[in-house]
Amino acid sequence: MHLSRPTKGKLLVAEPSILNDSSFNRTVILLTEHSGDSSIGFIMNKPLELTIQDLIPEINCSFRVHQGGPVEQDNLYFIHKLPELIPNSIEVGNGIYWGGDFDALSDSLNRNNIPKNKIRFFLGYSGWSSNQLQNEISKKSWFCIENPYGNIFEIENNSFWKNHLLKIGGKYQLWANAPSDPKLN
Repeated sequence: MHLSRPTKGKLLVAEPSILNDSSFNRTVILLTEHSGDSSIGFIMNKPLELTIQDLIPEINCSFRVHQGGPVEQDNLYFIHKLPELIPNSIEVGNGIYWGGDFDALSDSLNRNNIPKNKIRFFLGYSGWSSNQLQNEISKKSWFCIENPYGNIFEIENNSFWKNHLLKIGGKYQLWANAPSDPKLN
């Protein structure tokens, strides 16, 4: 697996060195923005026990909501593969878009026009200030890889982080198979 520099559309994979970080332990983050000023992404593998309808009762939709990160956890965000249904979206890469017209989204959800495997919702986001992400990568908190998935929304949450570590191999194989709570070993 080829490690790369962070840019939007790439994946950040948490290094085992941050196992004690409750926000980022065993996470894989899709970067939706990366510039000299800041970086923004969403945790792809931490589903919550909430649906869209739990948060917005007017929307008749049972799609699960994920923890996007520790920043602004009272705000709902979404990424998708439906720019034709959700105008004003920002292209991230690999056919993935961020945000867009929420009224159009709500209407499409209520009419059942959006397939579950084309969108993901998040409470909060993951954010870094200027050079913060690069510093964390150099301190071995993260590694960055290309997004190899045709449809990242179909990935199994429970094994997502582990599978990336297994692909890298070496010392990462040991960490990939370690229990999520080492005290239980």
